[in-house]
Amino acid sequence: MKKVLFALLEILLPVVAVHSQTQQDSLKSIDLQEVQVIATRATKKTPLTYSEIDKETIETVNYGRDIPFILTLTPSVVATSEAGTGIGYTGFRIRGTDANRINITANGIPMNDSESQGVFWVNLPDFASSLEDLQIQRGVGTSTNGAGAFGASINLKTENIPMNPYGEFNGGYGSFNTSKATLKLGTGKLGGHWIFDARISGINSDGYIDRAAVDLKSFFAQTGYFNEKTFIKMIVFGGKEKTYHAWDGVPESELKKGNRTYNPSGYMGEDANGNPMYYDNQTDNYLQTNYQLSWMQVLSPDLKLNLAFHYTKGDGYYEEYKQDRSLVEYGLNPFEYNGEPVESSDLIRQKHLDNGFGGGIFSLNYIKGKWDATLGTGINNYDGNHFGYVTWIKNYAGDPDFYPEHEYYRSKGKKTDFNIFTKANYQLLDFLSLYGDLQYRRIDYTINGENDKWNWNTNAMQQLDVSEKFNFFNPKAGLFFKPNIKNEAYLSFAVAHREPNRNNYTDAGFNETPRPERLYDYEAGYKFRNKTWSAGVNFYFMQYKDQLVLNGKVNEIGEPLTSNVPDSYRMGVELTAGIRLSSSLRWDGSLTLSQNKIRNFSEFVYDGALDKQIENYLGTTSIAYSPPVIAKSLLSFSSKGWNAGFESSYVGKQYLDNTGSSDRKLDPYFVNNLLLAYRFQLRGIRSVSTGIQINNIFDQEYESNGYVWGTWYEGSGAEKTRINELYYFPQAGINILANISLKF
Repeated sequence: MKKVLFALLEILLPVVAVHSQTQQDSLKSIDLQEVQVIATRATKKTPLTYSEIDKETIETVNYGRDIPFILTLTPSVVATSEAGTGIGYTGFRIRGTDANRINITANGIPMNDSESQGVFWVNLPDFASSLEDLQIQRGVGTSTNGAGAFGASINLKTENIPMNPYGEFNGGYGSFNTSKATLKLGTGKLGGHWIFDARISGINSDGYIDRAAVDLKSFFAQTGYFNEKTFIKMIVFGGKEKTYHAWDGVPESELKKGNRTYNPSGYMGEDANGNPMYYDNQTDNYLQTNYQLSWMQVLSPDLKLNLAFHYTKGDGYYEEYKQDRSLVEYGLNPFEYNGEPVESSDLIRQKHLDNGFGGGIFSLNYIKGKWDATLGTGINNYDGNHFGYVTWIKNYAGDPDFYPEHEYYRSKGKKTDFNIFTKANYQLLDFLSLYGDLQYRRIDYTINGENDKWNWNTNAMQQLDVSEKFNFFNPKAGLFFKPNIKNEAYLSFAVAHREPNRNNYTDAGFNETPRPERLYDYEAGYKFRNKTWSAGVNFYFMQYKDQLVLNGKVNEIGEPLTSNVPDSYRMGVELTAGIRLSSSLRWDGSLTLSQNKIRNFSEFVYDGALDKQIENYLGTTSIAYSPPVIAKSLLSFSSKGWNAGFESSYVGKQYLDNTGSSDRKLDPYFVNNLLLAYRFQLRGIRSVSTGIQINNIFDQEYESNGYVWGTWYEGSGAEKTRINELYYFPQAGINILANISLKF
């Protein structure tokens, strides 16, 4: 714990920022916080499929694991962790949709990386400790800022600040030498109009996978000025991470031997005694800082304004030891060692990323009579530099031109993203409302320079010359029925587009340009609730045009390729239910049943005997990483300061590629977690909470993710054999995290 607390002091809080909150007398009944997020959120009358997680629930499960594992409380979500613990590099999918197709905003401000279109939660450790709530929209969802919402949207709202001074400390320790420390302070109201709030956090863990250690630090600060109709605030938050590589996964051969924690990253060969050696600094290092400045104004009782500016700075690199690499691939000449020419050698390389992402958003919300309408717009600009160095070569005698490092590639990506949208709910009848949403989005994207891959055909680094412009129109419409307080139903249709990301261009085939993807989303749902129980059903059909998927091909430099498939779809039903069994006992559950298919799919596999790639037409196949069954259950107990929860998750079979082959799949798994907590008071302390979280309580062995590194044919005729090189990400068996929270 001392190590974590000292590590926190390394973070300088450069700027401070603030949030409003709804319950303050000085703000009367005006919730200026909602002015900021309403433009991108679904409301109670929006005919879309969504779930929400409130602050109390977040606090209950926030023992240090990343946000993807908090999202697993909601339907159709599957989370995974490279280190096997839920800490460090983590990810998730919703309805089988991967994370770089999911739009994520914080306070209505885009969070997705412009080029990969994903969010790296490792750069935002313990961000859950600064959240008021979050909303998950499944399907296309409402119009939003930033990356295209191509299957789901997540809107994070950072926490409101208490008007009274407070302090809070959270500390925890658990399996795999995992420790967490969080300190939060707030000044309360100063001078009648000012507020200040801040958090610093540190998380360390050795990880379940060998050498998958993480060292994470983060901060969150907010300050601002408010009166009855105005709130001007500034928020700064960020994180610094150092993680040992675990992203290669565990080879299938090692998994079959029972070596579930084996990590091949950083392998350097064997010492004189035959023991494997690993590079100590096989690490990822990154610092990210987010700035948000917002002005929220009540113009009249019917009209509210939000104007915000943001900037995100990211800078970091990962370092790795590579064995027996051809020097020419790095722009280096052969050298002599012991009188012999050396053309290949072990080396250490660093791959760097230095980027900035900034812009502004505007929204105007009008509520009067039968109308609830919003006008929003935003423009964002990204500028990212990709470059790499060779910092050491085994047996290299030294050369002044090489010292201290040799740059072997450099490229720049630039992206401008503009959107404008208007949406409205109109109350047609007492029980019926109409929803409409129109968005125009324009993207200008360029990549110039050298990629980090050597092209043996040209004897040069892969050259990048991308200049693309996209114009997307995304309409949405729906009906919401509420005949009485117990029943409601909705119908909706939405169109979404998504531009290719950086990898779709760098991994494309020779003279092949990826096309943008299109999605038609049909949703219909019904909900019932009374004082004792609730139930809901949602049907969805998501029809894709030109979806980008891995096709089994490799390009001229051996990299796997993606290509557009003309026709694919996801369809399913999401069932939810909850029942209050007694005043202190409740059960909630969800079940997703789905089919996820590609029509007329062909894979391409290299045939060694023919020395070429051959096409296998497979017809209709299953989309990779899309389980047909996802089921969840939560039995919760709360009474006299005691809280307990028993959470169960079942995830069905998932294929590792788009062929639907049982040779390349993840087995189904069923995992159960137990949470026990007790809250009480002590003199001088507002509240004390202690708890223990037992994850995977029945010690289930399972893998939540994996991939096909390569597949090819060897031999010919009756002796022809298909070789599959597979890697998996095993998750930890039973593991425990204990926590104590002191609030002053």
